[in-house]
Amino acid sequence: MTMLELKEKVRKLTPRQRRELNVFMIRLRHETPEWKREISKRIKAMQAGRYVTLEELEKRIARR
Repeated sequence: MTMLELKEKVRKLTPRQRRELNVFMIRLRHETPEWKREISKRIKAMQAGRYVTLEELEKRIARR
């Protein structure tokens, strides 16, 4: 199946099926070794007292 065919099939899904597919895709990403390493790094930083304040998060979002 080509990417175009896959996109066409996704386009025909119901909204509920698309939500389910989205959840599945997010879970796939969270299973990668890269994701697990990044999350581990962030948790360790937070435990060490390094975290982003709400104000800093808002600034980062505004820059995008």
